[in-house]
Amino acid sequence: MTAQSTSTASGFAPAAAAGATPVEPFDRSTQNEIAAVTITPVAFKDPPLLNTVGVHEPYALRAIVQVTTRSGLTGLGETYGDAPHLHRLSLAADAVVGINVFDTNRLRFAVAQALTADTSQGGHGMSGMVTGSSTADRVLSPFDVAALDVQGKILGVPVSSLLGGAIRPEVAFSGYLFYKWAGHPGSGSDEFGEALTPEGIVEQARQLVDGYGFSALKLKGGVFEPDQEIAAMLALADAFPDLGLRLDPNAAWSVETSLRVAKALESSLEYLEDPTPGLAGMAEVRRGTTLPLATNMCVVSFADVKPAVEQGSIDIVLSDHHFWGGLTRSRTLGGLAESLDWGLSMHSNSHLGISLAAMVHLASATPSLSYACDTHWPWKQPDEDVVTHDLSFVDGSVLVPTGPGLGVELDVDGLAKLHEQFLESGITQRDDTGYMQRFQPDYTVASPRW
Repeated sequence: MTAQSTSTASGFAPAAAAGATPVEPFDRSTQNEIAAVTITPVAFKDPPLLNTVGVHEPYALRAIVQVTTRSGLTGLGETYGDAPHLHRLSLAADAVVGINVFDTNRLRFAVAQALTADTSQGGHGMSGMVTGSSTADRVLSPFDVAALDVQGKILGVPVSSLLGGAIRPEVAFSGYLFYKWAGHPGSGSDEFGEALTPEGIVEQARQLVDGYGFSALKLKGGVFEPDQEIAAMLALADAFPDLGLRLDPNAAWSVETSLRVAKALESSLEYLEDPTPGLAGMAEVRRGTTLPLATNMCVVSFADVKPAVEQGSIDIVLSDHHFWGGLTRSRTLGGLAESLDWGLSMHSNSHLGISLAAMVHLASATPSLSYACDTHWPWKQPDEDVVTHDLSFVDGSVLVPTGPGLGVELDVDGLAKLHEQFLESGITQRDDTGYMQRFQPDYTVASPRW
Protein backbone atom coordinates (compact mmCIF):
# COMPACT_ATOMS: atom_id res chain seq x y z
CA MET A 1 0.00 0.00 0.00
CA THR A 2 1.23 3.50 -0.79
CA ALA A 3 2.51 5.35 2.26
CA GLN A 4 1.90 9.09 2.56
CA SER A 5 3.16 11.72 4.97
CA THR A 6 1.63 15.16 5.52
CA SER A 7 3.03 15.98 8.95
CA THR A 8 4.71 19.24 9.94
CA ALA A 9 8.44 19.81 9.69
CA SER A 10 10.77 18.77 12.49
CA GLY A 11 12.07 22.31 12.94
CA PHE A 12 15.69 21.15 12.93
CA ALA A 13 18.26 23.45 11.35
CA PRO A 14 22.03 23.84 11.79
CA ALA A 15 22.93 26.48 14.35
CA ALA A 16 24.09 29.84 13.02
CA ALA A 17 27.63 30.96 13.82
CA ALA A 18 27.95 33.16 16.91
CA GLY A 19 27.02 36.74 16.09
CA ALA A 20 25.85 35.87 12.58
CA THR A 21 22.51 36.87 11.14
CA PRO A 22 20.52 33.76 10.13
CA VAL A 23 20.33 33.42 6.36
CA GLU A 24 16.97 32.77 4.76
CA PRO A 25 16.67 30.04 2.11
CA PHE A 26 17.39 31.11 -1.49
CA ASP A 27 13.73 30.99 -2.49
CA ARG A 28 11.52 32.42 0.26
CA SER A 29 8.18 31.51 -1.30
CA THR A 30 6.11 29.27 0.93
CA GLN A 31 4.65 27.85 -2.27
CA ASN A 32 7.95 25.98 -2.72
CA GLU A 33 7.78 24.28 0.65
CA ILE A 34 7.18 20.54 0.74
CA ALA A 35 3.52 19.88 1.50
CA ALA A 36 3.42 16.09 1.17
CA VAL A 37 5.58 13.07 0.47
CA THR A 38 4.28 9.85 -1.08
CA ILE A 39 6.37 6.65 -0.97
CA THR A 40 5.32 3.78 -3.22
CA PRO A 41 7.15 0.43 -3.17
CA VAL A 42 7.30 -1.31 -6.54
CA ALA A 43 8.63 -4.57 -8.01
CA PHE A 44 9.71 -5.31 -11.56
CA LYS A 45 10.82 -8.51 -13.26
CA ASP A 46 14.50 -9.44 -12.86
CA PRO A 47 16.38 -12.30 -14.59
CA PRO A 48 18.36 -14.93 -12.62
CA LEU A 49 21.65 -13.04 -12.63
CA LEU A 50 24.40 -14.75 -10.64
CA ASN A 51 26.90 -13.11 -8.29
CA THR A 52 29.18 -14.13 -5.47
CA VAL A 53 26.39 -14.05 -2.84
CA GLY A 54 23.77 -15.92 -4.87
CA VAL A 55 21.30 -15.07 -7.63
CA HIS A 56 18.74 -12.34 -8.33
CA GLU A 57 15.16 -13.14 -7.34
CA PRO A 58 12.33 -12.98 -9.91
CA TYR A 59 11.55 -9.40 -8.90
CA ALA A 60 13.73 -6.40 -8.05
CA LEU A 61 12.42 -3.97 -5.43
CA ARG A 62 12.44 -0.18 -5.64
CA ALA A 63 10.68 2.69 -3.88
CA ILE A 64 9.33 5.71 -5.73
CA VAL A 65 9.36 8.96 -3.76
CA GLN A 66 7.08 11.84 -4.79
CA VAL A 67 7.73 15.20 -3.15
CA THR A 68 4.89 17.69 -3.70
CA THR A 69 5.12 21.41 -2.94
CA ARG A 70 2.37 23.71 -1.70
CA SER A 71 2.08 25.02 -5.28
CA GLY A 72 1.27 21.50 -6.52
CA LEU A 73 4.55 20.74 -8.30
CA THR A 74 5.87 17.21 -7.79
CA GLY A 75 9.46 15.97 -7.93
CA LEU A 76 10.47 12.34 -8.33
CA GLY A 77 13.11 10.21 -6.62
CA GLU A 78 13.90 6.48 -6.76
CA THR A 79 15.66 4.28 -4.22
CA TYR A 80 15.76 0.79 -2.70
CA GLY A 81 12.51 -0.95 -1.80
CA ASP A 82 13.54 -3.23 1.09
CA ALA A 83 11.27 -3.13 4.15
CA PRO A 84 13.79 -1.55 6.60
CA HIS A 85 14.61 1.12 4.03
CA LEU A 86 10.91 1.85 3.49
CA HIS A 87 10.58 2.37 7.25
CA ARG A 88 13.46 4.87 7.24
CA LEU A 89 12.03 6.68 4.23
CA SER A 90 8.76 7.09 6.12
CA LEU A 91 10.59 8.63 9.09
CA ALA A 92 12.36 11.05 6.77
CA ALA A 93 9.15 11.91 4.93
CA ASP A 94 7.62 13.21 8.15
CA ALA A 95 10.68 15.35 8.81
CA VAL A 96 10.98 17.09 5.44
CA VAL A 97 7.43 18.45 5.23
CA GLY A 98 7.61 22.25 5.44
CA ILE A 99 11.15 22.52 4.06
CA ASN A 100 11.72 24.65 0.97
CA VAL A 101 12.92 22.51 -1.95
CA PHE A 102 15.77 24.97 -2.53
CA ASP A 103 17.04 24.50 1.03
CA THR A 104 18.90 21.22 0.42
CA ASN A 105 21.20 21.75 3.42
CA ARG A 106 18.21 21.82 5.75
CA LEU A 107 16.77 18.83 3.92
CA ARG A 108 19.92 16.85 4.67
CA PHE A 109 19.99 17.76 8.37
CA ALA A 110 16.29 17.01 8.78
CA VAL A 111 16.71 13.53 7.32
CA ALA A 112 19.73 12.82 9.53
CA GLN A 113 17.89 13.91 12.67
CA ALA A 114 14.83 11.84 11.77
CA LEU A 115 16.97 8.70 11.75
CA THR A 116 18.64 9.18 15.13
CA ALA A 117 16.16 6.89 16.89
CA ASP A 118 15.98 4.31 14.11
CA THR A 119 17.03 0.82 15.24
CA SER A 120 16.09 -1.19 12.14
CA GLN A 121 18.76 -3.34 10.51
CA GLY A 122 19.60 -4.14 6.90
CA GLY A 123 17.66 -2.84 3.95
CA HIS A 124 20.71 -1.75 1.99
CA GLY A 125 19.23 -3.02 -1.26
CA MET A 126 22.56 -4.71 -2.03
CA SER A 127 22.01 -8.22 -0.65
CA GLY A 128 24.82 -7.82 1.86
CA MET A 129 27.51 -6.90 -0.67
CA VAL A 130 27.73 -3.21 0.29
CA THR A 131 26.94 -2.63 3.97
CA GLY A 132 29.26 0.23 4.94
CA SER A 133 27.53 3.08 3.14
CA SER A 134 26.00 5.89 5.19
CA THR A 135 22.42 5.16 6.22
CA ALA A 136 21.56 8.86 6.35
CA ASP A 137 22.92 9.41 2.84
CA ARG A 138 21.03 6.41 1.46
CA VAL A 139 17.78 7.79 2.87
CA LEU A 140 18.55 11.36 1.81
CA SER A 141 19.22 10.44 -1.82
CA PRO A 142 15.67 10.21 -3.26
CA PHE A 143 14.58 13.37 -1.43
CA ASP A 144 17.58 15.26 -2.83
CA VAL A 145 16.81 14.06 -6.37
CA ALA A 146 13.13 14.94 -6.01
CA ALA A 147 13.95 18.40 -4.67
CA LEU A 148 16.23 19.07 -7.62
CA ASP A 149 13.52 17.82 -9.98
CA VAL A 150 11.11 20.40 -8.52
CA GLN A 151 13.76 23.13 -8.60
CA GLY A 152 14.30 22.50 -12.29
CA LYS A 153 10.57 22.68 -12.97
CA ILE A 154 10.27 25.98 -11.06
CA LEU A 155 13.23 27.55 -12.88
CA GLY A 156 12.57 25.93 -16.26
CA VAL A 157 16.02 24.30 -16.47
CA PRO A 158 17.29 20.69 -16.49
CA VAL A 159 18.80 19.20 -13.35
CA SER A 160 22.20 19.14 -15.04
CA SER A 161 22.13 22.97 -15.03
CA LEU A 162 21.52 22.93 -11.28
CA LEU A 163 24.61 20.74 -10.90
CA GLY A 164 26.84 23.25 -12.68
CA GLY A 165 25.84 22.57 -16.26
CA ALA A 166 26.24 19.65 -18.63
CA ILE A 167 29.77 19.43 -19.98
CA ARG A 168 28.89 16.51 -22.25
CA PRO A 169 25.72 16.25 -24.35
CA GLU A 170 25.49 12.49 -23.92
CA VAL A 171 26.63 9.96 -21.32
CA ALA A 172 28.37 6.72 -22.23
CA PHE A 173 27.43 3.46 -20.49
CA SER A 174 29.04 0.02 -20.37
CA GLY A 175 27.27 -3.25 -21.05
CA TYR A 176 26.85 -5.20 -17.78
CA LEU A 177 27.46 -8.93 -18.32
CA PHE A 178 26.30 -11.62 -15.90
CA TYR A 179 26.63 -15.34 -15.56
CA LYS A 180 23.01 -16.43 -15.54
CA TRP A 181 20.64 -19.34 -15.67
CA ALA A 182 18.48 -19.72 -18.78
CA GLY A 183 15.52 -18.55 -16.71
CA HIS A 184 14.13 -18.70 -13.22
CA PRO A 185 13.45 -22.33 -12.23
CA GLY A 186 10.03 -23.38 -13.45
CA SER A 187 9.66 -20.39 -15.78
CA GLY A 188 11.43 -21.52 -18.95
CA SER A 189 14.15 -19.62 -20.77
CA ASP A 190 14.19 -15.81 -21.06
CA GLU A 191 15.28 -13.82 -24.11
CA PHE A 192 18.96 -13.87 -23.09
CA GLY A 193 19.16 -17.57 -22.28
CA GLU A 194 21.89 -19.32 -20.33
CA ALA A 195 25.40 -17.89 -19.88
CA LEU A 196 27.57 -20.15 -17.72
CA THR A 197 30.65 -20.56 -19.92
CA PRO A 198 33.09 -18.20 -21.68
CA GLU A 199 31.23 -18.91 -24.92
CA GLY A 200 27.91 -18.03 -23.28
CA ILE A 201 29.31 -14.75 -21.95
CA VAL A 202 30.62 -13.80 -25.40
CA GLU A 203 27.21 -14.51 -26.92
CA GLN A 204 25.53 -12.40 -24.22
CA ALA A 205 27.98 -9.59 -24.96
CA ARG A 206 27.08 -9.74 -28.66
CA GLN A 207 23.41 -9.32 -27.76
CA LEU A 208 24.15 -6.23 -25.66
CA VAL A 209 26.59 -4.67 -28.12
CA ASP A 210 24.28 -5.28 -31.08
CA GLY A 211 21.24 -4.00 -29.20
CA TYR A 212 22.75 -0.99 -27.44
CA GLY A 213 26.09 -0.20 -29.09
CA PHE A 214 28.12 -0.32 -25.88
CA SER A 215 31.82 0.54 -26.22
CA ALA A 216 32.76 -1.03 -22.87
CA LEU A 217 31.79 -4.29 -21.14
CA LYS A 218 31.90 -5.37 -17.50
CA LEU A 219 31.51 -8.93 -16.21
CA LYS A 220 30.09 -9.64 -12.77
CA GLY A 221 32.52 -12.30 -11.57
CA GLY A 222 33.11 -14.11 -8.30
CA VAL A 223 30.75 -16.86 -9.45
CA PHE A 224 33.07 -19.57 -10.80
CA GLU A 225 36.66 -20.64 -10.27
CA PRO A 226 39.00 -17.75 -11.15
CA ASP A 227 40.53 -19.62 -14.10
CA GLN A 228 37.09 -19.90 -15.74
CA GLU A 229 36.52 -16.17 -15.32
CA ILE A 230 40.00 -15.41 -16.69
CA ALA A 231 39.06 -17.50 -19.72
CA ALA A 232 35.82 -15.54 -20.13
CA MET A 233 37.65 -12.19 -20.08
CA LEU A 234 40.26 -13.42 -22.58
CA ALA A 235 37.45 -14.65 -24.83
CA LEU A 236 35.81 -11.22 -24.61
CA ALA A 237 39.12 -9.52 -25.41
CA ASP A 238 39.48 -11.72 -28.48
CA ALA A 239 35.90 -11.16 -29.64
CA PHE A 240 35.81 -7.40 -28.89
CA PRO A 241 39.39 -6.10 -29.25
CA ASP A 242 38.31 -2.45 -29.44
CA LEU A 243 36.09 -2.41 -26.34
CA GLY A 244 37.13 -1.50 -22.80
CA LEU A 245 36.75 -4.48 -20.47
CA ARG A 246 36.27 -4.69 -16.69
CA LEU A 247 35.87 -7.55 -14.21
CA ASP A 248 34.14 -7.30 -10.81
CA PRO A 249 34.22 -10.39 -8.53
CA ASN A 250 32.78 -8.51 -5.50
CA ALA A 251 35.74 -9.31 -3.23
CA ALA A 252 35.54 -13.05 -3.87
CA TRP A 253 39.32 -13.58 -4.04
CA SER A 254 42.21 -13.60 -1.62
CA VAL A 255 45.11 -11.22 -2.18
CA GLU A 256 47.14 -14.06 -3.72
CA THR A 257 44.35 -15.06 -6.10
CA SER A 258 43.73 -11.42 -7.00
CA LEU A 259 47.36 -10.95 -7.96
CA ARG A 260 47.31 -14.10 -10.08
CA VAL A 261 44.21 -12.95 -11.94
CA ALA A 262 45.58 -9.43 -12.35
CA LYS A 263 48.77 -10.79 -13.89
CA ALA A 264 46.81 -12.92 -16.35
CA LEU A 265 44.62 -9.97 -17.41
CA GLU A 266 46.95 -6.97 -17.14
CA SER A 267 46.92 -6.37 -20.88
CA SER A 268 43.20 -7.03 -21.32
CA LEU A 269 41.33 -4.87 -18.77
CA GLU A 270 40.60 -1.18 -18.25
CA TYR A 271 40.42 -1.94 -14.54
CA LEU A 272 39.82 -4.68 -11.99
CA GLU A 273 37.03 -3.88 -9.52
CA ASP A 274 36.99 -5.05 -5.88
CA PRO A 275 39.01 -8.24 -6.31
CA THR A 276 39.58 -8.71 -2.57
CA PRO A 277 37.92 -7.56 0.68
CA GLY A 278 38.83 -4.36 2.52
CA LEU A 279 41.09 -1.36 2.12
CA ALA A 280 44.18 -3.18 3.40
CA GLY A 281 43.72 -6.11 1.04
CA MET A 282 43.08 -3.79 -1.90
CA ALA A 283 46.23 -1.84 -1.07
CA GLU A 284 48.29 -5.03 -1.04
CA VAL A 285 46.93 -6.06 -4.43
CA ARG A 286 47.50 -2.58 -5.83
CA ARG A 287 51.17 -2.70 -4.82
CA GLY A 288 51.58 -5.94 -6.77
CA THR A 289 50.01 -5.02 -10.11
CA THR A 290 50.03 -2.30 -12.73
CA LEU A 291 46.32 -2.91 -13.40
CA PRO A 292 44.16 -0.06 -12.00
CA LEU A 293 41.95 -1.09 -9.08
CA ALA A 294 38.41 0.24 -8.80
CA THR A 295 35.92 -0.04 -5.97
CA ASN A 296 32.28 0.10 -5.11
CA MET A 297 32.69 -1.89 -1.90
CA CYS A 298 35.50 -0.44 0.23
CA VAL A 299 35.00 3.28 -0.53
CA VAL A 300 31.24 3.75 -0.24
CA SER A 301 30.95 6.80 2.02
CA PHE A 302 32.86 9.97 2.74
CA ALA A 303 34.26 8.35 5.89
CA ASP A 304 36.13 5.86 3.68
CA VAL A 305 38.01 8.43 1.59
CA LYS A 306 40.75 9.38 4.06
CA PRO A 307 41.79 5.80 5.00
CA ALA A 308 41.72 4.80 1.32
CA VAL A 309 44.15 7.60 0.52
CA GLU A 310 46.35 6.82 3.50
CA GLN A 311 46.60 3.14 2.58
CA GLY A 312 46.84 3.64 -1.18
CA SER A 313 43.98 1.22 -1.78
CA ILE A 314 42.40 2.30 -5.07
CA ASP A 315 42.85 4.08 -8.39
CA ILE A 316 39.17 4.48 -9.33
CA VAL A 317 35.99 5.03 -7.32
CA LEU A 318 32.54 4.14 -8.60
CA SER A 319 30.02 6.72 -7.48
CA ASP A 320 26.38 5.87 -6.85
CA HIS A 321 24.02 8.67 -5.90
CA HIS A 322 21.72 6.14 -4.21
CA PHE A 323 24.15 5.76 -1.32
CA TRP A 324 26.35 8.85 -1.59
CA GLY A 325 23.49 11.17 -0.57
CA GLY A 326 21.90 12.04 -3.89
CA LEU A 327 23.13 14.28 -6.67
CA THR A 328 24.19 17.23 -4.53
CA ARG A 329 26.60 15.21 -2.38
CA SER A 330 27.76 13.11 -5.33
CA ARG A 331 29.14 16.33 -6.81
CA THR A 332 31.37 16.53 -3.73
CA LEU A 333 32.66 13.02 -4.43
CA GLY A 334 33.43 14.06 -7.99
CA GLY A 335 35.46 16.99 -6.72
CA LEU A 336 37.35 14.77 -4.28
CA ALA A 337 38.15 12.27 -7.05
CA GLU A 338 39.51 15.09 -9.20
CA SER A 339 41.64 16.43 -6.34
CA LEU A 340 42.97 12.97 -5.45
CA ASP A 341 43.66 12.06 -9.07
CA TRP A 342 41.27 9.11 -8.80
CA GLY A 343 39.47 7.86 -11.86
CA LEU A 344 35.69 8.06 -11.60
CA SER A 345 32.95 5.83 -12.95
CA MET A 346 29.39 5.09 -11.80
CA HIS A 347 27.96 1.98 -10.13
CA SER A 348 24.55 0.55 -10.96
CA ASN A 349 21.93 -1.55 -9.21
CA SER A 350 18.70 -2.82 -10.80
CA HIS A 351 16.82 0.41 -11.52
CA LEU A 352 13.97 2.17 -13.31
CA GLY A 353 13.72 5.34 -15.38
CA ILE A 354 13.89 7.90 -12.55
CA SER A 355 17.29 6.58 -11.52
CA LEU A 356 18.52 6.42 -15.11
CA ALA A 357 17.57 10.05 -15.64
CA ALA A 358 19.28 11.09 -12.40
CA MET A 359 22.42 9.14 -13.35
CA VAL A 360 22.55 10.81 -16.77
CA HIS A 361 22.18 14.33 -15.35
CA LEU A 362 24.85 13.68 -12.71
CA ALA A 363 27.30 12.11 -15.14
CA SER A 364 26.81 14.90 -17.66
CA ALA A 365 27.70 17.54 -15.06
CA THR A 366 30.69 15.74 -13.48
CA PRO A 367 33.92 16.88 -15.17
CA SER A 368 36.06 14.20 -13.51
CA LEU A 369 33.98 11.27 -14.82
CA SER A 370 36.58 9.28 -16.74
CA TYR A 371 34.95 5.92 -17.56
CA ALA A 372 31.66 4.78 -19.08
CA CYS A 373 29.00 4.27 -16.39
CA ASP A 374 27.48 0.95 -15.35
CA THR A 375 23.79 0.25 -15.96
CA HIS A 376 21.40 -2.66 -15.45
CA TRP A 377 18.98 -1.11 -17.97
CA PRO A 378 19.13 -3.93 -20.60
CA TRP A 379 18.00 -6.46 -17.97
CA LYS A 380 14.72 -4.62 -17.32
CA GLN A 381 11.57 -5.44 -19.29
CA PRO A 382 10.91 -2.57 -21.74
CA ASP A 383 7.24 -2.29 -20.74
CA GLU A 384 7.94 -2.00 -17.00
CA ASP A 385 8.61 1.52 -15.76
CA VAL A 386 7.08 4.24 -13.63
CA VAL A 387 7.83 7.22 -15.89
CA THR A 388 7.43 8.33 -19.47
CA HIS A 389 10.70 9.40 -21.05
CA ASP A 390 12.90 9.31 -24.13
CA LEU A 391 16.08 7.91 -22.63
CA SER A 392 17.09 5.57 -25.43
CA PHE A 393 20.59 4.17 -25.91
CA VAL A 394 22.34 5.13 -29.14
CA ASP A 395 25.89 3.86 -29.69
CA GLY A 396 26.04 3.00 -26.00
CA SER A 397 25.14 6.50 -24.83
CA VAL A 398 22.07 8.38 -23.60
CA LEU A 399 21.38 11.99 -24.56
CA VAL A 400 21.13 14.34 -21.58
CA PRO A 401 17.50 15.50 -21.15
CA THR A 402 17.11 19.24 -21.78
CA GLY A 403 13.59 19.71 -20.41
CA PRO A 404 12.85 21.10 -16.95
CA GLY A 405 13.90 18.97 -13.97
CA LEU A 406 14.81 15.35 -14.61
CA GLY A 407 13.03 15.38 -17.95
CA VAL A 408 10.73 12.47 -17.03
CA GLU A 409 7.10 12.42 -15.94
CA LEU A 410 5.29 9.97 -13.70
CA ASP A 411 3.39 7.19 -15.48
CA VAL A 412 0.50 6.72 -13.07
CA ASP A 413 -0.65 3.47 -14.67
CA GLY A 414 2.89 2.09 -14.73
CA LEU A 415 3.37 2.98 -11.06
CA ALA A 416 0.10 1.27 -10.12
CA LYS A 417 1.02 -1.86 -12.08
CA LEU A 418 4.45 -2.21 -10.45
CA HIS A 419 3.04 -1.45 -6.99
CA GLU A 420 0.47 -4.23 -7.43
CA GLN A 421 3.32 -6.48 -8.58
CA PHE A 422 5.17 -5.62 -5.36
CA LEU A 423 2.17 -6.64 -3.26
CA GLU A 424 1.72 -9.89 -5.18
CA SER A 425 5.42 -10.83 -5.19
CA GLY A 426 5.63 -11.43 -1.44
CA ILE A 427 9.22 -10.16 -1.50
CA THR A 428 10.01 -7.59 1.17
CA GLN A 429 13.82 -7.57 1.13
CA ARG A 430 16.42 -8.49 -1.44
CA ASP A 431 17.93 -11.88 -0.59
CA ASP A 432 20.17 -13.31 -3.33
CA THR A 433 21.61 -15.88 -0.94
CA GLY A 434 18.27 -17.19 0.34
CA TYR A 435 16.95 -17.51 -3.19
CA MET A 436 20.05 -19.47 -4.28
CA GLN A 437 19.68 -21.79 -1.29
CA ARG A 438 16.21 -22.82 -2.46
CA PHE A 439 17.93 -24.63 -5.33
CA GLN A 440 21.35 -25.30 -3.77
CA PRO A 441 20.69 -25.85 -0.05
CA ASP A 442 24.40 -26.18 0.78
CA TYR A 443 25.27 -22.80 -0.78
CA THR A 444 27.16 -20.48 1.58
CA VAL A 445 28.61 -17.00 1.28
CA ALA A 446 32.37 -16.55 1.72
CA SER A 447 34.58 -13.52 1.18
CA PRO A 448 37.12 -14.36 0.01
CA ARG A 449 35.83 -17.55 -1.60
CA TRP A 450 39.00 -18.43 -3.53
